[in-house]
Amino acid sequence: MTEQHLAYILRLADNALILGQRNSEWCGHGPALEEDIALSNISLDLIGQARLLYAHAASLETAASGAARTEDHYAYWRTEREFANYTLVELPHYGPLAGTAHAEKDYAVTIVRNFLYATLMSHLWPALEQSSDAQLAAIAAKSIKENLYHVHHAADWLVRMGDGTEESHRRAQRALDYLTPYTNELFSVDPLEDSVAQAGIGARNGELKAAWLADVEATLEEATLSLPAPGGYTSTGKLGIHSEHMGFLLAELQSVARQYPGAQW
Repeated sequence: MTEQHLAYILRLADNALILGQRNSEWCGHGPALEEDIALSNISLDLIGQARLLYAHAASLETAASGAARTEDHYAYWRTEREFANYTLVELPHYGPLAGTAHAEKDYAVTIVRNFLYATLMSHLWPALEQSSDAQLAAIAAKSIKENLYHVHHAADWLVRMGDGTEESHRRAQRALDYLTPYTNELFSVDPLEDSVAQAGIGARNGELKAAWLADVEATLEEATLSLPAPGGYTSTGKLGIHSEHMGFLLAELQSVARQYPGAQW
């Protein structure tokens, strides 16, 4: 194991965990019972992927350094700067509001975010199925099946919203305008990805961008939505420099473990 190998596994796990945590906020608050259940299941899929990846990271780090690690260590006992998830997945469901301003959750933001992320993973998981890391390849093979549903669910709702009422179209377009700039980070040049790609462990997201964009544009055309013009802003969550929302999310996610350290469940 190399340091880059471990960091790459943790980045994949962090993205799944943080998005799973965000989506779980709809549990008991979904716009309809069916959607409440759907988002809960998607959250469980993502957290399940995170658990597999964290357990793999723990085995790699324990074997390499002798330090006892578990999946709980990575999820509950790392600080904000140690998480390497994309800024996109940590943003709240509230839409384009500044700071910690609070409003009712906007389901359009949830759907657009899930669509953009799941469409990326529909190309990344198959690439990782060819990884020289056999355990990562096995996790990718399992995750491909789950991600198919995530893409289908988000794309179906995006078309309903975009090609629905005037209000649903407006909110879907506003969510797309708000979130699209954060996708630059998904494909930004990255020494970590270069390192694991050269080793045959991981993939360069930049090489997947054309396929991702083609899928996104095809669905947006059906939804009568328009992808905003590309901009120069690139968020930095994967480098550990997060938005103001990340600390609040981790405070909730980690609160029980930190209040009762060493507890056995």
